[in-house]
Amino acid sequence: MGRLQDKVAIITGAAQGQGEATARLFAAEGCKVVLTDIKETKGTAVAADIGENALFVKHDVSDEASWAAVVDQAVTKFGTVDILVNNAAITFFNIIDDTTKSDLERLLAINVVGTYIGMKTVLPVMQKAGRGSVVNISSVNGLRGTYGMSAYDACKWAVRGMTKAVALEMAVQGIRVNSVHPGAIDTPMLNPTGEMTSVQMGKDFGIPFQRVGRPEEVANASLFLASDDASYISGAELAVDGAWTTGLMTNSQELDHVS
Repeated sequence: MGRLQDKVAIITGAAQGQGEATARLFAAEGCKVVLTDIKETKGTAVAADIGENALFVKHDVSDEASWAAVVDQAVTKFGTVDILVNNAAITFFNIIDDTTKSDLERLLAINVVGTYIGMKTVLPVMQKAGRGSVVNISSVNGLRGTYGMSAYDACKWAVRGMTKAVALEMAVQGIRVNSVHPGAIDTPMLNPTGEMTSVQMGKDFGIPFQRVGRPEEVANASLFLASDDASYISGAELAVDGAWTTGLMTNSQELDHVS
């Protein structure tokens, strides 16, 4: 029996990277998975590879009607929704002087509004069942400030905050809500050409582990929080960052000393 046997999960941004790794891991643990993404060709291929316990739905997380369609298809296909992983997000690098209102609004629509609407749409299904687990993927940028990423940081702090508030609201209904805070993870978002090595990126970022993370490592954190192993955990934040948020290595000599 898998850790998510016979449960049903919606995972956004699941066509590649962290979302894909999460969908594959959940399915391996006995879960029926609804993968959503705007990348229809990739998402369809991943769902087909997982097999009959997977369904892909093209999905714009910033749109309420799109969310309603996802939940409707999940319930029609699998009967309920036990788990929601709000993973879909976009990133953005620019100092505040060079960030436009439209830049900020685009980030907020996907990273914040998408997560909020997702919870609002899925929670009634969980409330009806009297159980459920929501995992919101925030970031280390939701735990600290980062130069040149004020707009993105604002989004990820918002995800962290709404997670705690909704965890309070849902506690008496048996629904847990937690956030995962990945650091630098080797995904197309961070390493679009695939040319950089994990170790080189780790050293460039000053990560104490001397490497960036793997998508599967974030997926494992989501699996724990989604499973009954985390039955008394809600409103928590779990950093998956190679000790990055504990402090920064200041030079290559310090990294060499660690090895």
